[in-house]
Amino acid sequence: MVIVVVLLVVILAIVIGVAVIGLVFKLLWLALVGLLIGALARLVLPGQQQLGLLMTALCGIGGSLIGGIIADVLNVGSILGFLIAIAVAAGLVAVVEGSRTRTA
Repeated sequence: MVIVVVLLVVILAIVIGVAVIGLVFKLLWLALVGLLIGALARLVLPGQQQLGLLMTALCGIGGSLIGGIIADVLNVGSILGFLIAIAVAAGLVAVVEGSRTRTA
């Protein structure tokens, strides 16, 4: 009986470890994709934005999530969903840049 309990605890620890590692890789992938979408959003906007790399990545991640939700609701393809994510991220960059210039 003790062997079965120990075996179940070991299996549970392995499953939790794999889930945590999967979550870390998913968050890393989300940050990289967010950085790409944020950079593309900054390219779409005219003029120069005074945002740092972290704010660009955060706007890209937010745009990716919100754009993905909008694309899922509208049931459009992945290419159009990617373009929606870039548009939403560009909107976020514009809003953040506008709020930063007003307070400065």
